[in-house]
Amino acid sequence: MKRIAIDMDDVLAKTTHVIIDRINQLVDKNYTYQELLFGDKTLKEEFYGHYLTNNSFLWEPGFFENIPVNEDAVEVVRKLSDQYEIFIVSAATEFPNSLKEKLTWMEQHFPFITWKHIVFCGHKHMIQADYLIDDHEKNLHTFTGTPLLFTAPHNLHINDFKRVNNWKEVEGLLLK
Repeated sequence: MKRIAIDMDDVLAKTTHVIIDRINQLVDKNYTYQELLFGDKTLKEEFYGHYLTNNSFLWEPGFFENIPVNEDAVEVVRKLSDQYEIFIVSAATEFPNSLKEKLTWMEQHFPFITWKHIVFCGHKHMIQADYLIDDHEKNLHTFTGTPLLFTAPHNLHINDFKRVNNWKEVEGLLLK
């Protein structure tokens, strides 16, 4: 059976949406996800400047607990699990408080994926699978299988990988 490794943040979970909300609260702005996807370069640079100087909340307990699930993720991952061995792979050790929170989040939203198929690591270079669905190029560059770049505002400039914009595109690509 072929294996798919799937990232959590900005692939299964709408992490950037929550980050935008938190930055808006901290700097009294009204950035939107759509603006970061389609807005001009100056707006994006301004947002990321605020993010880099105000992102300590990522290390606070509770940040990763209630992040919404990406549209169609549960349905498509469930279908994929009928044809593939699924592993959830997150570089969660960067944020130690996230370990328990992400495990609980998976149990809540993806109960059909057990703890035996969840990998928390600091670096994904050792992951062996046929496909890796991730939003960060640093993880895809070292991957030896077929990398799939899941669209997020921070990766729009990347053209080195097959891009998937949403879970319906993943379904169309990997389920025949």
